[in-house]
Amino acid sequence: MTKNDLPENVIQGERSRLFPVLATTSKEGRTTAIVLACLTSVRDFGAALLSNTGQKLGSRSKLYTYTEVVFQNQPSGNNDRPDGLIVVKIGSREWKALVEAKVGLFDLDADQIERYRAIAKDNGIDCVITISNQFATSSDAHPLDEVRKSRSKVPVFHWSWMHILTTAELLLGSDAIDDADQRFLLNELHRFLDHESAGVRGFDRMPKEWGDLNKLVRSGGIIPTRSPEAKAVVYAWHQETRDLSLILSRRTGTIVTEKIPRKHQSDPSLRQKDELTELKERNRLISVLNVPDAASPVEVTADMNRRSVEVGMTLRAPEDKKTTKARLNWLLRQIKTENVENIHIRILWPGKSEPTQHSVSELRDNTDGCDEGKQHVVAHAFHIFISRDLGARFAQQSNFITELETVVPDFYGRVGADLKAWQRSAPRIHEAPTEQEEEVEGSLDA
Repeated sequence: MTKNDLPENVIQGERSRLFPVLATTSKEGRTTAIVLACLTSVRDFGAALLSNTGQKLGSRSKLYTYTEVVFQNQPSGNNDRPDGLIVVKIGSREWKALVEAKVGLFDLDADQIERYRAIAKDNGIDCVITISNQFATSSDAHPLDEVRKSRSKVPVFHWSWMHILTTAELLLGSDAIDDADQRFLLNELHRFLDHESAGVRGFDRMPKEWGDLNKLVRSGGIIPTRSPEAKAVVYAWHQETRDLSLILSRRTGTIVTEKIPRKHQSDPSLRQKDELTELKERNRLISVLNVPDAASPVEVTADMNRRSVEVGMTLRAPEDKKTTKARLNWLLRQIKTENVENIHIRILWPGKSEPTQHSVSELRDNTDGCDEGKQHVVAHAFHIFISRDLGARFAQQSNFITELETVVPDFYGRVGADLKAWQRSAPRIHEAPTEQEEEVEGSLDA
């Protein structure tokens, strides 16, 4: 490729290729080149990923990707070479992003990313995109603290390899791609990334600090909110809950996201502070997942006191039914599965009245005692959930993740997908009174 074919300020590089000619030891370079080539070859795939950076690929947009790029304006002493470059052209306007990727067990380096930011600033490049097996709650909430807190004005977006794989899988499962050649390429990319040789990994183990904190809680100790151990566990929990959303996305064929309060979206440090406080005061980790069109969000809780995982959904009770028993039967009819092992319903009462809890198997046999001691009030909501006591496995780095990634899809598959939220009935048109009825009403008034 001649210099004239390269983007501005790029003095060396070549278009990304589906079959890159690189050393066999360059797994990182080969994987990155193949993904970048598919961005340009499968338009919907490129559009889906770039939408996370705020870029829309319209009908007039042109997308180009490059590897082995060297820039004209390289800061003194900076010999880094980014793994790739993405260029979007819309008329005379260009948007460009540097790409830095890590595969397998290799993590991103904050100092290196800052050097790439400097290259981007000096060469008129809009942002940096990092790719690794680390997870982020969203593409603009980078997994590295130092990157988020940097004073650099060059934005850094992040894609996990599992996010890229999930995006491909969701597109293949929909009717979005009707071009046979593009569908074939995306299917081959999915097959490639799904193979262990590509180095794509889900989050599969908590850090060693997880075991330490569990020992502290078991001995009656209090978790310090500012301790490095607590921060490491909360960070790992964020990675795992992001992975859970991708697992549910693939299993349901929809885009499942984490439900994060607006104040936490705009201030990740506040989110960390609040979750560290929850960990200290109640020894719990909590995540909420939004499944499209589900009756309510899926709530996931890891309780260190009980060494259990709880997964459930909260539904408003139907207000057109006057008794707790009738409202409870409305919910029980929605539970289609015959296997109700570990499935419970927590009945939520108005005011300061404490919740009560029953197993679904007990309630199916008899609902008569569901309001015992609460006959003066009527239930206003129900929390239906699976609770799984993990015992010693709860504190184990890998087994905890394995159990969690089993119970979340299990709950949604057995229970959550069948639930429907209650809605008020639409108001009806009242029939206008006949002349005879109006005469009768008039005579009664007289």
